[in-house]
Amino acid sequence: MSFYEPYKNGCLVKIKLAPNASVNAFGAEVYIDANGNEYLKASVVTVPEKGKANKELIKMLAKKLKIAVSGIEIIAGQSDHFKKIFINMEYTKEAELKLSSLKKEK
Repeated sequence: MSFYEPYKNGCLVKIKLAPNASVNAFGAEVYIDANGNEYLKASVVTVPEKGKANKELIKMLAKKLKIAVSGIEIIAGQSDHFKKIFINMEYTKEAELKLSSLKKEK
């Protein structure tokens, strides 16, 4: 299991977000919940009020994946640390490489 997978006409990315951090970054580790689901760890400096941290996360994803902000949507976890995010890009080998590059090397 991975923190990303094919989903409808795109990809699903699962992220555990830490707002109000000292730096905007994607982590080198994944968090595994009690059900065995993997979530990529990410942090943003923005505070978690009025969706500001979510917007910052979406901007980070768009920049890293080189896609438009409009192609990214949080479909679950709007007010939770655990997010499920739809990425509107075809699930190809190239997409897998881009998604796996979100995880920093240790």
